[in-house]
Amino acid sequence: MPMIPPETTHQQKKVSVVNGKPHFYEPKELQAAREKLTAHLAKHVPEEKYMGPVRLMVKWLFPIINGHQNGEYKFTKPDLDNSQKLLQDCMTDLGFWRDDCYVASLVAEKFWADQPGIYIRIEGI
Repeated sequence: MPMIPPETTHQQKKVSVVNGKPHFYEPKELQAAREKLTAHLAKHVPEEKYMGPVRLMVKWLFPIINGHQNGEYKFTKPDLDNSQKLLQDCMTDLGFWRDDCYVASLVAEKFWADQPGIYIRIEGI
């Protein structure tokens, strides 16, 4: 999916207290990231949900800044695990699988790239 990947992650949910009880909510930046991912992923939803274990391979390619090189590993924020959580939640909501617990194998990497995007491959295992 060619795009500039969102840098807002699932980890950025907020909590407030209403009538003495915690209330969790998504700030506008997180809502926008979820909408962006959902819009791009919607074009790729499989005709049938995966109903067994899958290997999910994801490459996060961010626009090059500050003298980095194409293909160089990115080791700055956002944290890869938090980005993955948001991506997999969006994929679950769209019906790629019944639940993201089906992801039994995960290979995820992030790089600086001339052509930013998120490249995803799903294999039944």
